[in-house]
Amino acid sequence: MTCHAAIVAGAFHPARTEFDVTTLRAGEQTATATDRTCRPSTTSRSQTPHPAGSGVPPQTRRILMLSWEYPPVLVGGLGRHVHALSVALAAAGHEVTVVTRHAEGAPLEEYADGVRVLRAAEDPVTFPLATGSLLAWTMAFNHTLTRAALRATESATYDVIHAHDWLVAHTAITLRDHLDIPLVSTIHATEAGRHQGWLPEEMNRTIHGVEHWISGESNRVIVCSGYMRDEVGTLFDVPATRVDVVPNGVEPHRWKVPTSAVVSARARFAGDGPLVTFAGRLVYEKGVQHLLAGLPRLRERHPGLRAVIVGDGPYKSALEAEVHRLGLGGAVSMPGFLGGTDLPAVMAASDCFAVPSIYEPFGMVALEGAAAGAPLAVASTGGLAEIVESGVTGMTFAPQDPEGLTEAVHALLSDRERARVLARRARVMVQEQYGWAAIASRTASTYASAIAKAPAFVAERAEQRMAHGRARPAVPEGNLLVAAGLR
Repeated sequence: MTCHAAIVAGAFHPARTEFDVTTLRAGEQTATATDRTCRPSTTSRSQTPHPAGSGVPPQTRRILMLSWEYPPVLVGGLGRHVHALSVALAAAGHEVTVVTRHAEGAPLEEYADGVRVLRAAEDPVTFPLATGSLLAWTMAFNHTLTRAALRATESATYDVIHAHDWLVAHTAITLRDHLDIPLVSTIHATEAGRHQGWLPEEMNRTIHGVEHWISGESNRVIVCSGYMRDEVGTLFDVPATRVDVVPNGVEPHRWKVPTSAVVSARARFAGDGPLVTFAGRLVYEKGVQHLLAGLPRLRERHPGLRAVIVGDGPYKSALEAEVHRLGLGGAVSMPGFLGGTDLPAVMAASDCFAVPSIYEPFGMVALEGAAAGAPLAVASTGGLAEIVESGVTGMTFAPQDPEGLTEAVHALLSDRERARVLARRARVMVQEQYGWAAIASRTASTYASAIAKAPAFVAERAEQRMAHGRARPAVPEGNLLVAAGLR
């Protein structure tokens, strides 16, 4: 398994409100023993951090981090993000405790890579993690997560709580009230965004409401892109002065592989023609269907062209049917999940790495492709539009536009020297702007701001409640992103 933030099998389908749970049960498909790039190594107890407050420099923080996934539970990109951020914060001298859910075979508590990790085991009466019971499962999980977090506070004190997404909202706000310390929340994506602005079912509207709630209750909100700042601010009425844009990070060295691995990947997938690659969750909003729609034209212009679609997810069968309908069976490979060095090797072997997303809050996979050295062709949507500058670090095209995608990919395939120049610029960009040490530093600045401004935030929130009570956030009808001018 590789530290890839986009390839997962659990995902909401925007049109059918379907939650695929083939990998979500703890212990069934988690990071394996060979996944050393993601799974934290256990250190001895003699190497544990000093107790909070013992000679700690004043600029460091004691952070209580909450996440529904963390190695070895890796459902998607969030777990990898929290892991890398926590390790980077610890390396910078901060004291980090991560409270997360348990996975079969993992210790309930350990110190790994300088981070204290507490895992909350499921209660004896378990709720299935499935579409129909997702909200019930989340509430049950928050009960056990809260108890585990309170155990952490018995042996340490904290300066700030950092919550990741809506699935830990109830625990985060309970701890905020109990400990009386600031709450920082990272909103990695929104329910409205995942569904292209629609909230088709009661579950979707409830999730949207929880996102609204935790955003409003947080001293500061972190988002990964300027686009997400606008989305969170508009959808949840969060003032821009309380939102910090901190991009996701990438570790470039993990995406560099031996030349022999690249040669092997090319022999496996490329044949004699150019190779176009996609990697990510196979769900509607990733836009793979538009890449497939453009392949017949691309193959006319570039004989022998092949494509490899790496990943898994609930949309896979529909994509396989589309491959068959278009007569692309001999030109498209769908190998599923690629672990170890296989994914970066395929990226590095590609003549074009395509990211045709319809909705992409950030676009981590584009950074990973760039770190691997692949020429990029990405949809100009969400955070992707902020990462790739067309003609400078890659080529861009409008989302849901197979013809535009075709032209962007063609531009890279028809001028290999230019494509190599763009790829080199993109790799330098990743190294200079998206290292985890810099991301951790910016996150720590958000903590400092939340702590410094906590009294004013508490007073403002109390004044609003005295004037207006605890009003429930209204969920408007229709397409929320269109109404907000974001589409």
